[in-house]
Amino acid sequence: MFKIDHGDAVISARGLARHFHTRGATVEAVRGVDIDVAAGEIVGFLGPNGAGKTTTQRMLTTLLTPTAGEARVAGHDLRRDPVAVRRSIGYVPQGGCTTPEARVGEELLDHAGLYGVPRDEARSRGRALIAEVELAGTWERETKTLSGGQRRRLDIALGLVNEPALLFLDEPTTGLDPQARANLWQHIRRLREERGVTVFLTTHYLEEADALCDRVFVIDHGEIVAHGTPDELKRRVSGDVVSLQLAEPGALPAARAVFEAASDAVLVRVEAELIDFRVPDAGATLPELFGALERAGVALAGIEVRRPTLDDVFLSLTGRALRDDPVLTA
Repeated sequence: MFKIDHGDAVISARGLARHFHTRGATVEAVRGVDIDVAAGEIVGFLGPNGAGKTTTQRMLTTLLTPTAGEARVAGHDLRRDPVAVRRSIGYVPQGGCTTPEARVGEELLDHAGLYGVPRDEARSRGRALIAEVELAGTWERETKTLSGGQRRRLDIALGLVNEPALLFLDEPTTGLDPQARANLWQHIRRLREERGVTVFLTTHYLEEADALCDRVFVIDHGEIVAHGTPDELKRRVSGDVVSLQLAEPGALPAARAVFEAASDAVLVRVEAELIDFRVPDAGATLPELFGALERAGVALAGIEVRRPTLDDVFLSLTGRALRDDPVLTA
């Protein structure tokens, strides 16, 4: 497991919690999370909508005051000196932070001005940043004329204009096509490799966390349910992952009975005509299972066998896929 000296951590949170009061009830959005992030790491924060990941990030960026707990972010106490925290970090929200009618250069100069950067220095930084994120030639363009991928790269440039050591990215590639997403991944990697920036990102994309992150934290129902490197987490799901598609959804009860009677198969998810399960060795186990399914009158329309992914880790921890609605589980 990755070890961090708490005294050297860029983020160190203990018991961080946030409760909301609505209609006479208390909603525990975040229930006492512990997080450590070392300098130079790219850390992913994974969780479905409503799990508490955005609330946690908003606390760490001083946009929400914690109900309980404490944290140091970029060397400053979150509660006692939030202004110093804000001056030391960059933050790129999910919805972006540009005005459609504003020009690219104006946005960079205005953001730099919020941090007290002198105008001439802000212009120099801004032009260097747009070149770094491959937006050269856009200084005079209105932001609404940029593509989705270009706007996200501009958002990152805005987040870097105060030269932070720590950058928070909230769902940085949501809505982008695969090519634009891969391009943005390269820019995020370069932030660490060329600038030494520590990156804390929330994401719905497990392949994104697998490709980018040194470590990931998985949050569900306001609590951290797992953390480690992507490889460490995938090793927690042993064996092979098998996905079956039934020819007829009505055969689901009979198919489920077969799996519940099988000693080696562990059901992970059952949904409509789809069944996901784990077995120690698919080659040795599947022939017997297929025979049992045939005897039970269950016909198959498709089968997939693969090694565990981060999505499988999430399924094993929560019984549901990261971006799926709740389903019937084992």
